[in-house]
Amino acid sequence: MRTNKSDDDGDTMQQELPSRPRPSLMLGPEPKHLAPDDEDDALVFLRQALRHATEHLNEPEDEETRKAAVEELRVWALDQPHLNARTDEWSLTCFLRGCKYKQDRARKKMTNYYEIRSKVPEWFHQRDPTLPSLLDLLKLGVFLPLLRKDEEGRTVVLIRAVIHDPYKHKLSDVFKIGKMLVDLLLETDEIISIYGVFAVIDLSGVSLGHALQLTPPVIKKAVHAWQDCYPVRTRSMDFINAPIYVNVVLNIFRKFMNDKLKRRVHVHGKSLNSLHKVVSPSILPEEYGGTCGTLQELRDYWLEQAVSKRLWFLENEKHKADFGNTANPD
Repeated sequence: MRTNKSDDDGDTMQQELPSRPRPSLMLGPEPKHLAPDDEDDALVFLRQALRHATEHLNEPEDEETRKAAVEELRVWALDQPHLNARTDEWSLTCFLRGCKYKQDRARKKMTNYYEIRSKVPEWFHQRDPTLPSLLDLLKLGVFLPLLRKDEEGRTVVLIRAVIHDPYKHKLSDVFKIGKMLVDLLLETDEIISIYGVFAVIDLSGVSLGHALQLTPPVIKKAVHAWQDCYPVRTRSMDFINAPIYVNVVLNIFRKFMNDKLKRRVHVHGKSLNSLHKVVSPSILPEEYGGTCGTLQELRDYWLEQAVSKRLWFLENEKHKADFGNTANPD
């Protein structure tokens, strides 16, 4: 059970961490993001995040009640053998948090998630990060979560949407890399399941070749994945270095978005000053006017992370809907 307590000296309130299995307790996916003397700050940050989950995501403060909610969702998932869903406590908790502990919404999102993994094989099959086509995109850094959270605890992801060569790289592989790294973040970083994602989409260097890759059916699938499938909130989508005609493309995206997501789309043009008003330079790489390392360091980090989790990616591919096995569909 989570409890609050203070010592006799009136120190700040501290929240005991639940005993359930958890991913990293650090500010980023790996403890090495923090110096040893930052570990206490990381634990304080996690306690604050857990309070946020209770206050804003309807996560039960009582551990017994929380576990009962997880078990209810697990029983339902086991009764849907065609989904081949993960039923471990952590995965189920992510879906419950993503749906504010509403069982009907969590069931719908889980169904969508495992179905899209089957229906869109070009994004979710053959997820071996050492394949030359994927390794090339990892080295380019098409999808780069920053190593520090923003002031609201959100995971800021730098999406360099047009850094690839449209005549060499498949757009489906670009999306695949993004989905792989989001799955990895959900597996390793508890904070993302609570505060969500702030996406910064860099359109610098966009060309006709890139535009031709982004057809309306692809856009529809992309929005469906963000909006209806993944158990993580997209808190903001901010476009930078956008060409003057960007709204022509964005209007296609908006066609498939719900009203809430539409309100979270922002265009900054080519002004880094505008971006810095919503993302602190203290967490951005130098190439984006920041002071937190370089793009090369980010590329190297996520390349190493993805390759080191190769077996996990391959094992996880089995978790997808089997439409030939619908003995107990919901």
